[in-house]
Amino acid sequence: MNGTMIEALGIRFMPSDDEYAVAQMPISSATRQYIGILHGGASLTLAETIAGVGSLHLINYDETLAVCGTEVSGSHVAMSATDGIVYGKAKLIHAGKSTHVWSVDVVGEDGQIISVERVTNRIVKRK
Repeated sequence: MNGTMIEALGIRFMPSDDEYAVAQMPISSATRQYIGILHGGASLTLAETIAGVGSLHLINYDETLAVCGTEVSGSHVAMSATDGIVYGKAKLIHAGKSTHVWSVDVVGEDGQIISVERVTNRIVKRK
């Protein structure tokens, strides 16, 4: 993931399985908004990233296929801390042949839910 937004935001993946995908991201100057808390766009990026890697896992990293995020929506339900790490846990809701739907909780180190996202990925043939 060198040279990508994933690297720039410090997103790191954690062990997971077919039902969940998990990653962490630091609250840093790259991910904060002007009042010091986690930027909502960073939460959405974390969610789409986790769901995308989860979908890649489900298609067994088949190089003839591509995972494309088609919809991301989120509800920011609490303010984050101003430093530390947030964790994203994506639960698979639907795994069809051409679409995957994930529900992602972004939580602080204290376990408090900061935001909840829904991500839909389309699985397409690479050209």
